Amino acid sequence: MFRVDRDGSGSAMDSDKVSYHGLAHAHLDSLAHVFYQGKMYNGFSQEEVTEKGAGKLDIHNLKDGIFTRGILIDIPRLKGVPYLDPGTAIYSEDLEAWERQEGIRVVSGDVVFVRTGRWARRATLGPWDAFQNSAGLHVSVARWLKERDVAMLGGDAANDVRPSGLEEIAFPLHRLSLVAMGVHWFDNADMEALSETAARLNRWDFVLGI
Repeated sequence: MFRVDRDGSGSAMDSDKVSYHGLAHAHLDSLAHVFYQGKMYNGFSQEEVTEKGAGKLDIHNLKDGIFTRGILIDIPRLKGVPYLDPGTAIYSEDLEAWERQEGIRVVSGDVVFVRTGRWARRATLGPWDAFQNSAGLHVSVARWLKERDVAMLGGDAANDVRPSGLEEIAFPLHRLSLVAMGVHWFDNADMEALSETAARLNRWDFVLGI
């Protein structure tokens, strides 16, 4: 960025910008993050979001913190592989198979983290265009999330499987969860250390305090 002062002198300055809603940075989606047919959760208009920020449903609704039970659902361990291949869809049947294997059940108020092994694959094979092709939850899992009354959802990529198979709606599970159900999402979380620790302790639930 270049600035010229009134006296004709000038200076060059650095300007750093970060796009948190890509696939590089772990972040928590507010309910004002995505829209469907011009609406956000509870029917608020997308026009509530301006250059000044979100007039409704911004992340400050969580300013007092999050304290509940977290559960890690480790799908690569379920399938006996180090990571899922890009484009692999995870269904509610997979989530329930993990519950049966580990003797644990997701209940109302839980925060569920679903590991695909994205970061393990990247460490082994290098980066790829995960925005276009990544393992994740199939849109049909929305019904399971609603039935279990999940409080929040987390994943190691964008959570939606890519491609989703429903390309007329970008990131369909994002829209169902955030807009229809009011379920916040953690995207791009690195769960590798969590997975290793949970496996060593043979314990897949934990206290989540943020």
